[in-house]
Amino acid sequence: MLGPVILAASRSDKMRRFISAAPGTKQVVDRFIAGETVDQVVPIVEDAADKGLEVTLDVVGEDITTPAQAEAARDAYLELIERLKALDLGPRAEMSVKLSMFGQALEGGHELALANVRPVVEAAAAIGTTVTLDAEDHTTLDSMFAIHEELRKGFPQTGCVIQSYLFRTEDDARRLAEAGSRVRIVKGAYKEPASVAYQDKAEIDKAYVRITRILMEGAGYPMIGSHDPRLIAIAQELGRQAGRKLDEYEFQMLYGIRSDEHVRLAAEGHRMRVYTAYGTDWYGYFMRRLAEKPANLLFFGRSILTKG
Repeated sequence: MLGPVILAASRSDKMRRFISAAPGTKQVVDRFIAGETVDQVVPIVEDAADKGLEVTLDVVGEDITTPAQAEAARDAYLELIERLKALDLGPRAEMSVKLSMFGQALEGGHELALANVRPVVEAAAAIGTTVTLDAEDHTTLDSMFAIHEELRKGFPQTGCVIQSYLFRTEDDARRLAEAGSRVRIVKGAYKEPASVAYQDKAEIDKAYVRITRILMEGAGYPMIGSHDPRLIAIAQELGRQAGRKLDEYEFQMLYGIRSDEHVRLAAEGHRMRVYTAYGTDWYGYFMRRLAEKPANLLFFGRSILTKG
């Protein structure tokens, strides 16, 4: 299994230096990362809107070691929101945030992350959009869910992410599938031990279907994060069985993957949101994209050989 090996490499400074210097890296990174600056990503949001798509924007970066870096991450999102406001793009673009980027792993990290993410949530609401809290490794989830619950007191549209490979997630889904909630279901992209997570792909997929059913039958707003045609078709059927209209849930896919499918689903009347990452600290995000799908790794390898 290459996935766990790649995920381990995502934490390696030596591998970071090697991959960053590889001749073919930029070609592949550009496939998954929309740019390094706000100026580069805004035209992508505008193009998506023209195609009937929505986006969720992620300023990449997770290796935060000081409170000052966490504040800089907060400010990067506030800058993004100001640009979206000026262009009246708020209703087409929400934000996705990783609380590790807001200082969650630092001393007093729970309170620090909440203090840093709150103004982002407030600013997003002021331009007619919202924020979704991304799920990270299992050790961070209790803090993430507590921050999510706190933010929803003032901003009930704040979303969160759950991961089908974790044993706990079906219970989390039942708790979260309430009126007004927004919940994104993904398979999961971190290296997790067998004590807390399914290790077999078939088991992860089965759990994904069970959790999707819980969300569709609940009172909240499901967000189906998958590129798998079979899981997408199953989600559509579960939505029909639950009596949901097409605008009562949405699909989400990564920027640079199955772009034709983004447009096709939108043309069918589905809400389709493209997860669009940008920024300079792309390494951890990039490595998880390689780990998720062997074809991504093959594409990377061919690019290195071609450019080397």
